[in-house]
Amino acid sequence: MYIGAPNPNIMAPLEKMTIEPKGKSSFEVLYNPESYVQSRSVRYAQSSGISTNTPVSQFAGGSLEVLQFRLFFDSMSAGSEVGGGLTDRLKFTANSLLPSITKIVDVRKYTKKVYKLMEIDPDKHVPPLLKLKWASLQFTGHLISCQQNFVRFNEQGIPLRAWLDCVFQEFIPPQKATLPRPLESPDTTKYRTVHQGDALWSLSAREYGQPEQWRAIADANGLANPRTLRSGDRLVLPAIKKG
Repeated sequence: MYIGAPNPNIMAPLEKMTIEPKGKSSFEVLYNPESYVQSRSVRYAQSSGISTNTPVSQFAGGSLEVLQFRLFFDSMSAGSEVGGGLTDRLKFTANSLLPSITKIVDVRKYTKKVYKLMEIDPDKHVPPLLKLKWASLQFTGHLISCQQNFVRFNEQGIPLRAWLDCVFQEFIPPQKATLPRPLESPDTTKYRTVHQGDALWSLSAREYGQPEQWRAIADANGLANPRTLRSGDRLVLPAIKKG
């Protein structure tokens, strides 16, 4: 039986991360991840130049965004602060009060909800497309890797605690991926979608090569407070006249 200070989330529950497989019911994770990592990469092709010491580098294309995080599952000390429906929460609360030898909630019942997201949907012949929602984090893609690590068991060998290391890959519809995109320059109006971690000065530096032009972006979008950017918002990047 767990003895110690109560989890503060019991008094003030935090918003839970929700995973929604397309065409199926969504579910909450038991515990929110402590952190997550978003990454993207680009490829540069190299070709040997004539009479040169180094190869010529040329941009060859980008990659899809990857989202990684670790999920915690525990049926020993979990109480009403865990995610899930009311029935699950009551079951966890009752289970947390029992002596270790009588704990009966198999944590695999909850880990498999995530692990099975890599199984092929018999109707579509591919794993389900997923939407992950957690406050400002909004991500659409597929689960491409999941490692289960069971770390605690009861006297009958039933797993009671586990970690899941999950890797998701962004999904872009084919019609958007193949849509031709004209080359843009600083003197052309552009539109950009805000991603997690973006700031006006970094957008200005990336698009114009001039971080100080962030004020022009703020004015064009009517942003009174340029520090409050929300992931998913679409911004106008005004044309900057050449000097």
